Amino acid sequence: MRLMKKILLLLFCSTSLFAQDDLLDMLEKEDAKKTTFTQATFKGTRLINGQTVETLAKQHLNFWISHRFGSINSGFIDNFLGLDEAKIRLGLEYSLTDKWLLGAGRSTIEKTYDFYSKYKVLAQSNKMPITATLYGGMTTNTMPTGYTTSSGNVMSYQNNLQRQSYFGQLLIARKFSDKLSLQLMPTVLHNNKSESIYLDNNLLSMGFGGRYKLTNRLSVSAEYYKNIVDKEDYEEGAGVAYPYQDSFSVGFDIETGGHVFQLHLTNSRGMTEKHFIGQTLGTWGAGDIFYGFNMARTFSLEPKKK
Repeated sequence: MRLMKKILLLLFCSTSLFAQDDLLDMLEKEDAKKTTFTQATFKGTRLINGQTVETLAKQHLNFWISHRFGSINSGFIDNFLGLDEAKIRLGLEYSLTDKWLLGAGRSTIEKTYDFYSKYKVLAQSNKMPITATLYGGMTTNTMPTGYTTSSGNVMSYQNNLQRQSYFGQLLIARKFSDKLSLQLMPTVLHNNKSESIYLDNNLLSMGFGGRYKLTNRLSVSAEYYKNIVDKEDYEEGAGVAYPYQDSFSVGFDIETGGHVFQLHLTNSRGMTEKHFIGQTLGTWGAGDIFYGFNMARTFSLEPKKK
């Protein structure tokens, strides 16, 4: 009788152990089914000149102030290392949802207004390796007709449509670790009127960017845009060297509470896609390097819960 009791007790304990193992397996499978999204691939909606895959939380407003000074080879005494030639852009961004953002800005370069929209179509998670965001918009030039551009061309307009340019990007990023994030930015630009009859109205470019976190509040960032152009065709027709360069920028991001402060060096003076991707004139080797900063402040416009 005692032997039978011991056998029954052993069988009961074994069954309980197997049941616990089965329960743990079920819980692990349930955890694997849950989607865990990656947070803060980048700390702001802008990398340096260009955009990141990030949007804002619903009903949040971003206020951007961007400065680009003159080139550092313009002379210390005459222009105080470019401070006398500062260009400014003011911008606002507002998120209708956690995925959809609208933005607008005004730049002193060619008195340009820009309008754009971003929509996050994919978010990196334990089930999705990347974040992907669609980004596009337009710019309009409000300079008086007949002005001379930075490249030396005279721009005359017959109507307001000729003043407009359009751009579109597919932003693809991955956060590889807590410190490293990389991004691809395939880009298409279209100018309703180009600065020269020998310039194509359409431009394709491939952008590369990244961010590496040094401390909790400090990170280094870089971006490069490789334009796909036929320079020889332009030079044969125009009889002069192709004026534009690929844009390359490096900088530091500093987080201070509700602010993101970005310091950088770049060969691009413009702050809209039309200008920094399509019309960069500076070369790093010649010292045509512009230093500047971006500063963003985020405000919550969500109604307060009672």
